[in-house]
Amino acid sequence: MSNDQNQSVYDVIISGAGPVGLFLGCELALAKCSVLILEKAENPHSPLKQLPFGIRGLSAPTIEALYRRGLLNELEVHKRLKNPHQNAGQGSRRQVGHFAGIPFHEGDIDISQWKYRLPSSTETSLISEMQELEMVLARRAEALGVEIKRRLAITGFHQTGDGVTVQSGEQSFQSKWLVGCDGSRSVVRKAGGFEFAGTEPEFTGYTTQVDIADPEKLSPGRNVTPTGMYLQSQPGYVVIQDFDGGAFHNSEKPVTLEHVQEVLRRISNTDVTISALHIATTWTDRARQATTYRNGRILLAGDAAHIHAPLGGQGLNLGLGDAMNLGWKLAATIQEKAPSGLLDSYYTERHPIGAQVLDWSRAQVAIMGTEPHARALNAIFRDLMNTRDGATYIAGRVRGVFTHYDLGGGHPLAGHSVPNFELEVGTRIGELMHDGQGILLDFDMNASLKTLASEYDDQMKYVWGRAKEQLGLSAVLIRPDGFIAWASDNEPNEQSIRQAVALWFAR
Repeated sequence: MSNDQNQSVYDVIISGAGPVGLFLGCELALAKCSVLILEKAENPHSPLKQLPFGIRGLSAPTIEALYRRGLLNELEVHKRLKNPHQNAGQGSRRQVGHFAGIPFHEGDIDISQWKYRLPSSTETSLISEMQELEMVLARRAEALGVEIKRRLAITGFHQTGDGVTVQSGEQSFQSKWLVGCDGSRSVVRKAGGFEFAGTEPEFTGYTTQVDIADPEKLSPGRNVTPTGMYLQSQPGYVVIQDFDGGAFHNSEKPVTLEHVQEVLRRISNTDVTISALHIATTWTDRARQATTYRNGRILLAGDAAHIHAPLGGQGLNLGLGDAMNLGWKLAATIQEKAPSGLLDSYYTERHPIGAQVLDWSRAQVAIMGTEPHARALNAIFRDLMNTRDGATYIAGRVRGVFTHYDLGGGHPLAGHSVPNFELEVGTRIGELMHDGQGILLDFDMNASLKTLASEYDDQMKYVWGRAKEQLGLSAVLIRPDGFIAWASDNEPNEQSIRQAVALWFAR
């Protein structure tokens, strides 16, 4: 093992160069931290990340996060594949999402029920490609000075009160902190002694690219049968759910052509013939979550912290939300600018969000089953989702519109993502957040607020001016991740705002 006493000591080593690890690296480097990302794969361009396997729906919090860091416009695929129903008129029956395979339609969604969505807000849903998202994040990370080393899997680590020594085969690296963003089978989670609690699977899912000799024997779209479900989204791309309790996935047997054909025939009740198997992977609805996201100087984010069925693509969005929440808090801790308990708030804020997504996944599985009880529930949900209120609620949950942290503070906006206020000069708040600093937004140009902001000028900036729509507010304190820490409708109480600032920022 290499023990070069002169080797660099990084502020943070991140295990995993997927979207979550890369975005976290960007956030830390933006705050002037030194970051090393270790990735076991040599080639980031896995076939499973390419169209259509790699298509993901980005939710409102993710879109806002990318926009606030100046990354949204770098994504080209969402411009080509942007949901064509995004601006559909009232009454449109075009499908724009689903819950447990039950579609909801644009014309049924009443966006007026979603509070704080201004005309200047970003979209609540966009389509993007995994591979391109990773390329954009990797490019930004490297531009910010993040070091990315591929073909280096973490094989072990040891932490002390001052730092972490990370092993990768014969090499070792030193850092102050280690963050596991290394997926559902996280080495960091396992070696770090984290408890991973939850529920076992109901099914094995198959995602495949195949050649079918007689495709006319399969019905297009999503098909629920007495033994499972199969989905043919386009010719040659087939997704299957086999309610075997996850037995095949857990067996870790190779996914052969013969096996996929047997499962597809049984689920579809046809004698369909697969002539070639190009890509195949299995997955389950196992739902587990780390009972803590921190053990000393070891932290978890993304699938390393929580796993669930990939129904609706919420795992990517959940992980990117972890990165946005953790980045500025860990950076402030490293730079000794963190108030007491700031880093612990990563767990207290993000664990409940993760638990909600796991329950959301479990609820879908509960009504996707083949038994009579599940079919009955499915029928009732289908009726509810065909109502305006039902579709609006489901769409809001799928798109993350209701994401909220319990920050207290008394104002109804506290803990919500800041509305994208458009100032009268034409600037939007999201455009002022590219540097990752907090913002004290003052609509009434209060001299005491300007003075307060100047006392924390290396962590927040003072922005003043009237907005075209300001929701009756006089001032707003915005955290670096874009969530509101404090707000006032009237003349700001100086003691109240100073207490709020001291809770999130340190001089």
